[in-house]
Amino acid sequence: MTAPPARGLHFSHPACLEHDPRLHVPAHPDVPERLLAIERALAAGGWLGWERRPAPPASAAQLELIHSPQLVRRIRDLCMAGGGAIDADTFVGEASYRAALHAAGGACEMARALMAGESVLGFSAARPSGHHAEPDRAMGFCLFNNVALAAQHAIAELGAARVFVLDWDVHHGNGTAAAFRRRSDVLFASIHQAGIYPGSGSLADVGSGPGEGFTINLPVPAGSEEELWLSLLEHVALPAAESFAPELVLVSAGFDAHIADPLAGCRLRASSFAQMARHVRDLAARLGAPLGLVLEGGYEPRALAESVVQTLAALGDGQPAGSAAPESLLTARAAAHIGHYWPL
Repeated sequence: MTAPPARGLHFSHPACLEHDPRLHVPAHPDVPERLLAIERALAAGGWLGWERRPAPPASAAQLELIHSPQLVRRIRDLCMAGGGAIDADTFVGEASYRAALHAAGGACEMARALMAGESVLGFSAARPSGHHAEPDRAMGFCLFNNVALAAQHAIAELGAARVFVLDWDVHHGNGTAAAFRRRSDVLFASIHQAGIYPGSGSLADVGSGPGEGFTINLPVPAGSEEELWLSLLEHVALPAAESFAPELVLVSAGFDAHIADPLAGCRLRASSFAQMARHVRDLAARLGAPLGLVLEGGYEPRALAESVVQTLAALGDGQPAGSAAPESLLTARAAAHIGHYWPL
């Protein structure tokens, strides 16, 4: 009897557990236990029927699709020298460069598999995260920008003309925004908490030059709950993405907007991420585009693991996405601003 097809492709690598900033800062929140908690929870559920694949290391040519050779060399050399501080938040050890290569390579390999039609769903579960890393600067726990590399790999090497990147991490994806600020082949949309690290991502920032209108920033106040996040997603970000008609949909899937997360102040729950995932799943299905998620933040391991499991389960459960009424103040304001560039 032929086995049913896997629901999706799951990419990771043991090297991603070796990156541990606690070697320099014992209380650092980016711990290997984050990834271990995800793996234990998925294993308990039979990996949800997803096919597990190893995340290969990124090549120098792949890293340089987004990052300068100087940045790559600085990170490599610092790790080879035993590690140290990149900035006040970002620390590496000897093993961190190898971990970052597999995190970046896993995202690129996921993009390749999706564009090759090997599945319509993918998840790159690797660390360190990437969405704060700018072309010339590592920062915010991030060394290389995994999701930006996947998007650019799809465009430069895999034949995609347009890629949509949604970032629902509670912190603004400044690195991804910087990478594509002046581009019209990548639509970047970020829902994030205002007034926290890294301090960027205002509604008024819509990109520049030929990329004007292709950056959508949707900041929310501390204490925001599921209804507002869903409202902005359903009534602003996704209608713009549908008009953009991407051939690949990527999500910077951070789970630190969870109510239990120690690094921010939003009030989402695991079921909230599942609802957002269903909306993005349905968008990708309408477009006939594959959908890939790249792990970003989430610093309470149990909440992170529960959120990931519910998110991946939602992608394949066939349940309809829950609809939210347009929020009267922030959604209306955002729609009025973004509506200058996209039909909403």
